[in-house]
Amino acid sequence: QVQLVESGGDLVQPGGSLRLSCAASGFIFSSYAMKWYRQAPGKERELVAVISSSGGITNYADSVKGRFTISRDNAKNTVILQMNSLKPVDTAVYYCNTQVGWSSYWGQGTQVTVSS
Repeated sequence: QVQLVESGGDLVQPGGSLRLSCAASGFIFSSYAMKWYRQAPGKERELVAVISSSGGITNYADSVKGRFTISRDNAKNTVILQMNSLKPVDTAVYYCNTQVGWSSYWGQGTQVTVSS
């Protein structure tokens, strides 16, 4: 079965950096686009970044452009979200996501807190 497991969330000061990882299994990872979403308390889940199956195409929410970088390692079935210049508004639970066939799969999420 499809499994997505996020890691790397932490408490970080404003201006700091974090690297989130998502380990995928149960499907042909290199055939599917991968996404990172986030959900802040009291807000709807929002799309943060998308990467194509090959890794050649990426897209970002305007709020994170120039600060976040999505990448993937198809040999290791892993997708990474490198987050730099973090702001308090980036505080949220971050989720890894993929769409396989008609089904959308989510990880359990990893908490990122940006605070001094």
